Amino acid sequence: MMNLTDPVADFLTRIRNSIRARHQKLDVPASRLKAEIARILKEEGYIANYKPTEENGLKVIRVYLKYGPNNEAVIRDLKRISRPGCRVYLGRDEIRRVQGGLGISIMTTPKGVMTGRQARREGVGGEILAEVW
Repeated sequence: MMNLTDPVADFLTRIRNSIRARHQKLDVPASRLKAEIARILKEEGYIANYKPTEENGLKVIRVYLKYGPNNEAVIRDLKRISRPGCRVYLGRDEIRRVQGGLGISIMTTPKGVMTGRQARREGVGGEILAEVW
């Protein structure tokens, strides 16, 4: 098992690659943060489902991808914003809309992992992990 410096970027890249390859599902090594990101993607309708499971004794998160009626992927792209080498923090007034409101930003805040929209509503800032549209 290789050690990842940026598991979130790896997670997003795996989703991106799976979508390009038209896979129905993918497995990623489990972590609490990735489970939270998957939860948000599901709540916001970007993936069909996810479930923590075990594969050969390793905990993984199985993500079920979602495609539209014409087999177009629901997720057009994902972008990692804050990286281990360059963290990006936003105050509650700096959270902007993604793709003119068509996308979501995923943030870690003192109140947990949430979308930028929720963070604005809750009046909290935090680290912006990624944008999805």
